[in-house]
Amino acid sequence: MIDLLIILAFVVYSISNGFRNRSRASKNLEEYFLAGRSVKGWRAGFSMAATQFAADTPLLVTGLIATGGIFMLWRLWIYGLGFLMIGFLLGRSWRHARVLTDAELTEIRYSGRGVLTLRALKAIYYGTVMNCTIIAMVLVAASRICEVFLPWNEWLPAGLYYGIYGLVKAIGVPLTSGATGLEIYVATTNNIISILVIIAFTALYSTTGGLRSVIATDTIQFSLAIFGTLIYAIIVAVNSGGIGQIIDNLVDLYGTAKTGQILSFSPNTLEMFMPFMVIVSLQWFFERNSDGTGYFAQRLMSCRTDRDAKMAAVIFTWLQIFLRSLIWMIIGVGLLIVYPFHPDTAFGETFVAGRELLFATGIKDLLPIGIKGIVLTGMLAALASTIDTHLTWGASYWSNDLYLRLVNKAWLNREPSNKELVIMARLSNIVILAIALTIMANLGSIQTAWYITLLFGAGTGAVLVLRWLWERVNIFSEISAIVASLIFAPIILFTIEAEWLRLLLMSSLSTIIVVTVTLLTRPTEESVLLEFYNRVKPPGFWKNTAAKSGNEKRRPMDDFKKGVYMTFTTSLSVYLLLVGFGKLILPAPESSPVLAWILIILGVASIGLWWRKLFPKNNS
Repeated sequence: MIDLLIILAFVVYSISNGFRNRSRASKNLEEYFLAGRSVKGWRAGFSMAATQFAADTPLLVTGLIATGGIFMLWRLWIYGLGFLMIGFLLGRSWRHARVLTDAELTEIRYSGRGVLTLRALKAIYYGTVMNCTIIAMVLVAASRICEVFLPWNEWLPAGLYYGIYGLVKAIGVPLTSGATGLEIYVATTNNIISILVIIAFTALYSTTGGLRSVIATDTIQFSLAIFGTLIYAIIVAVNSGGIGQIIDNLVDLYGTAKTGQILSFSPNTLEMFMPFMVIVSLQWFFERNSDGTGYFAQRLMSCRTDRDAKMAAVIFTWLQIFLRSLIWMIIGVGLLIVYPFHPDTAFGETFVAGRELLFATGIKDLLPIGIKGIVLTGMLAALASTIDTHLTWGASYWSNDLYLRLVNKAWLNREPSNKELVIMARLSNIVILAIALTIMANLGSIQTAWYITLLFGAGTGAVLVLRWLWERVNIFSEISAIVASLIFAPIILFTIEAEWLRLLLMSSLSTIIVVTVTLLTRPTEESVLLEFYNRVKPPGFWKNTAAKSGNEKRRPMDDFKKGVYMTFTTSLSVYLLLVGFGKLILPAPESSPVLAWILIILGVASIGLWWRKLFPKNNS
């Protein structure tokens, strides 16, 4: 009962917050999707961290540690470079573009007859295909957590429950991990009821109050999630024998060599070195939202000032990469002791899915009443934050790019009212959820789904950044990247087994195609480039346009160099402190703490490289 009351208190807060912001969100699309561009930097940073916390990510982390050890988490950590690049290099540009969605950027950046078609295509590709796949991944994680904790077959009246059960069985699509041992369609019915309840709750406050409600709720959600996870980490550590005994217990279970592999922050064999270097070198840049496309850009565009946009990126990176990762490492390693496995069985999708599920199983088995409620509320908060963000993001494409620009202005030649557009934004959530649920029913492990989205995203990542940094990029550059992704990603997926080689091939092919097409096709019209440059002031290779606009030729490149410097010096501090504290908390067998302390000292010292330059007084 105590656990339930804690969860209900969070539900009441979230819903009431949505209704408090309803009137402002209903004014127009800018109020609904960008909170009137009035968000403080720290709130935007917390909001992005809450979204990225997600219900699926801790399960993914648990599976990665079990299959490859701590060094596999670089697959997530390397995104810190991308987050900081977006903030320092592109955050100001996103704000000054004054667009509502990243798809809308197409019409102010390019010229040509296909501009509107590309805008609509991007709205469908990112707002529906990619967005719904991500929501589906989150819902898979939600079902695995809920399956353990929400036995609706015991709570609901038999007549009501078995009416739903009959419908679920008639559809015939199983949705269960098998963790509870229940009959397959009983477990599926429980999961579907849980998901529908969570979706209804999340949609109620997010569609009512828009982004302002989402961000306000995210601040509480992240605080709850990180607090609950910290408690969980402490309890897992205690049940693993205590921090001081975790290493010895791992050695007893898996041997010294295997324990060293599990706790290593780098690949410990030459065979693993090349895949590791390829992945960490390419993945952060060649991915579906490498320039912030999606909800990153949405948060930056909602900030009050350029200074707030930079602050959002920095806060987000430290919360996401440093703080959250240290806590999850303890849980992931500790669960290897609480729920041991034989190394010979550590392969295949079934094993991965089973290890992912243990994050939820540990909550059920290890936590006392009250504490369990706090942790579950944190998980619910993380889940709700991810869903509400992706609903709001997806709805912005449907209402602004498809309904307003394509259907009304281009096809019907009419100007819909603000009220009509907000209603369409709210209704589009239903369609997005329906598509996501369909995808969800066909997903296996979260890790597998994540790898697939990475591969498709690798085809478009480079051009998303290049369109900001290189004036020569044109409409055909983006079209060729999307086409290359759609053609080559499925071929590579079914013909190449090594995941690192898939990423290398996809990113290389895409880049070669994009650069070739860019150089062989006509550049964007000069008038469009000049208007875009004067509006956005992008960094990088814009010397010709800058000169024609009357600005200093060197300004774009100077801005580029400053952004790169801030990106790499700030990320250096994050990674030195992350690895240093990680090695101090979870040292490899027979290792000395000297290296850990050296890394920590270097990390603290490196803060001086960027701290004073972060927010200059004359920055607006």
